[in-house]
Amino acid sequence: MLRKIRNGEEHLIANDPVRPHIPFTERVGPGHDIFVLDEDDKIRAVICVAYCTDIPTNEDELKQFTSPRGTSAVFYTVWSYDKGAGRQIVNEVFDLLKSETGLYRFVTLSPLTEMARKFHISNGAKFLKAYDDCQNFEYE
Repeated sequence: MLRKIRNGEEHLIANDPVRPHIPFTERVGPGHDIFVLDEDDKIRAVICVAYCTDIPTNEDELKQFTSPRGTSAVFYTVWSYDKGAGRQIVNEVFDLLKSETGLYRFVTLSPLTEMARKFHISNGAKFLKAYDDCQNFEYE
């Protein structure tokens, strides 16, 4: 079951392998969501999403562009506890946001790693561009 993070689950952020330095308080609130893939009370994956007015190319722009009126969903970190759960949560959040919101772009702010590249390409995303310390992929 896909759901938003609950009170008392803030500790999950400590497991973020990509952006553990971003505090929980900056991941929630207007313009932000944290989704959890939960099956039988077992958390399988977590994804953090910012709703942005433009496509960020780094973490500073992610903060700058985040807005409750953002028109793009930016997946800026995802991690899983089970094989295949990362792929599942990305696809389920994409489907949910595409069907229930007015968002029209779904992009990532991914680290510059081959693992991130392979993950997003194998999940159907299109590579957009690489920057100094991040790269963007787009899901359509």
